[in-house]
Amino acid sequence: MSVHKFQAEVNDLLHLIIHSLYSHKEIFLRELISNASDALDKLRYLTTSDEAYKSITFEPSITISFNDEKNTLTIEDTGIGMNEQDLIDNLGTIARSGTKRFMEAIAQASKKDMNLIGQFGVGFYASYMVAETVSVLTRKAGEDAAWLWTSDGKGSFSIEPAEKASHGTCITLTMNDEGKEFLSRWRLESLIKKYSNHIAFPIFLEWDGFEYDDKGKKKDTKIHRKDQINSAKALWSRSKQEITTEEYIDFYKNITDSEENPLYWIHTKAEGTIEYTTLFYIPEKAPFDLYHADYKPGVKLYVKRVFITDDDKELLPTYLRFVRGIIDSEDLPLNVSREILQQNRIMNTIRSASVKKILSELKELSERDPEKYAQFIIEFNRPIKEGIYSDFANKETLLELVRFKSTAVDGWTSLADYKKRMKDGQKAIYYLTGESEERVRKSPILEMYKKEGIEVLLCFDEIDELVIPMIGRYGDIELKAANRTGAEEDIQSKEAKQKQKENAPLAEKIKKALGDLVKDVRVSSRLSESPACIILDEQDPSMQMAQLMKALGRGEEVEVRPILEINPDHALLKKAQNSESDELTSDIAHVLLNQALLLEGVPIKDPSDFVTRLNRLLSQ
Repeated sequence: MSVHKFQAEVNDLLHLIIHSLYSHKEIFLRELISNASDALDKLRYLTTSDEAYKSITFEPSITISFNDEKNTLTIEDTGIGMNEQDLIDNLGTIARSGTKRFMEAIAQASKKDMNLIGQFGVGFYASYMVAETVSVLTRKAGEDAAWLWTSDGKGSFSIEPAEKASHGTCITLTMNDEGKEFLSRWRLESLIKKYSNHIAFPIFLEWDGFEYDDKGKKKDTKIHRKDQINSAKALWSRSKQEITTEEYIDFYKNITDSEENPLYWIHTKAEGTIEYTTLFYIPEKAPFDLYHADYKPGVKLYVKRVFITDDDKELLPTYLRFVRGIIDSEDLPLNVSREILQQNRIMNTIRSASVKKILSELKELSERDPEKYAQFIIEFNRPIKEGIYSDFANKETLLELVRFKSTAVDGWTSLADYKKRMKDGQKAIYYLTGESEERVRKSPILEMYKKEGIEVLLCFDEIDELVIPMIGRYGDIELKAANRTGAEEDIQSKEAKQKQKENAPLAEKIKKALGDLVKDVRVSSRLSESPACIILDEQDPSMQMAQLMKALGRGEEVEVRPILEINPDHALLKKAQNSESDELTSDIAHVLLNQALLLEGVPIKDPSDFVTRLNRLLSQ
């Protein structure tokens, strides 16, 4: 027998699992059944694709039994099994996401967040919510040796040689006081149906109990029963007409290890040259790793109901990574590899058709149920914008799906609705980008547009600086950034143009005071109340983009000098215009520039100088 220490921090992790998710301890059974199903999936795949395993008879089953006298619960499968190294790798360490990250997430979450365990790949450890000790008897398919893994979850585990007649894994939990409630036929049956009814393999409940007569009176004789509890049929293979809403929802919860309901689902069966079935779900809430580079794909690939992979990011485009569900092909080979998938004509066809189907269904949802679609937008508007940037083939459809905040309406608006509200003679759709909705709404750049009653779209997602300019046009209407040179020309009045000419010397005076800090100083037609604002040359990147490039070590390549627009009617500018003091003019110019930069969320280069100049102005 060999004794091993758990990976560092496992004790702390187990403590958090036990205590933070205490109110949901029943999910241990879901996790163990799911693991058993995965083991069966792996063996089924290997017996059809790997010569080394084709001689093995695949007889799938998951059997759950209990002994209330010995205080034990057993979950046994006939899957792939494990050898000694597998036990060390799989049960001696925390899986893919890492201990520290999991502990941080679970410590911050509420007890209601049952999804965390599945998200972080630590489902096996949920056993310790209900068990004092856990033993794992296992034998890997194709190998003769069997092994027994044992641990109380308190710092170490042991592994020793054992005997097992056939391949598979048998997990035995010796229950703690809280876990004794699960040593019941009725409790176990209800949990299996609740969480695992759509597992594709038969789940049996084996038990001993007393017989009852037709009047419900218990007999003296005991009986031994072994009953299949789940439906063991792939839900997606059934016709939509025979599947209830409850079954769709239960299946979603099963494949996502979540207690949340889906927002929407799309069930498609394609027949013809290429035959396949898809069942896609849109979650109510964005997955926790939606914006992580190492996000976990949410779509599983099957071939003729045989599980192939759930770890391929090519099944759907990256911007649809929030979609959950399955793709089941009748035409792909069972031994298809990841490399083949990426180049396979059949898979490309399925992928393309699936994307179009998802987008068309979302468009229909937006028209049929605007309230539900607004829920979708709150969670997934940004990924849809990513699609505009990356999926040129579906750009037009995506433009119909994306939504914006606006100066004209509450809630969200589409480009189509903006176009309907455009004023007579308005030549462009105007938008303004910034780092937050609050900051954009308070931008002085909007003053002219509000005064003229012209709607401006408010764009404050991180990717808007990249995505919105590349849209270019919506139909025959050009999109223009409200903070760029030239955007005001279609709106500018004759009086404003005259004011610019009259105050050109003032603009030149401010520009001289600022020197190379600005690209230019202009008299603004945008401002009516504020003294100054920052705009950008049409060809320059935004100040925010320049900051991002600087953070990436490319700041010198994208150094942006802003254009300062001034309001000659403001008291500070009148003071500068009438002053003969170069120092006063310089103070006013620098304070106005720095104020405008701060309003844009751009850090100023010399805060100390700004404060000094501001104090001098205030003291005069």
